[in-house]
Amino acid sequence: MIAALKARLAAARGQDAEREAERYLLGRGLRTLERNWRCPRGELDLLMQDGDTLVVVEVRQRGHAGYGGAAGSVDRKKQRRIAAATLAWLQQHPRQAEAPLRFDVLAYEADGRREWLQAAFSMDDFA
Repeated sequence: MIAALKARLAAARGQDAEREAERYLLGRGLRTLERNWRCPRGELDLLMQDGDTLVVVEVRQRGHAGYGGAAGSVDRKKQRRIAAATLAWLQQHPRQAEAPLRFDVLAYEADGRREWLQAAFSMDDFA
């Protein structure tokens, strides 16, 4: 019961972080295409457009530093999953496949710092 409550609280904090991330990025001129897009390969937190560039944004939040930093939690395994889900999204949106593609991480650290890592990784990392 306590584990289920903790999971619900963590999910709610994650949703809050994603809403805050979207507001932050909208304020910097990006445009939202989709939120929380899911497929069998994974989930994409935010799909946004920055000029002509498609931006896939992974939002990470840490409640305390005991598990390491939020940005550092987007490891190679997570990056691979995001890349695979992005390919699935692009198959459903072929007109977007011609656009430049960027993978960003927006990290909210336990101490309240926000870090926007633009071009945190690329599809070329998995070729």
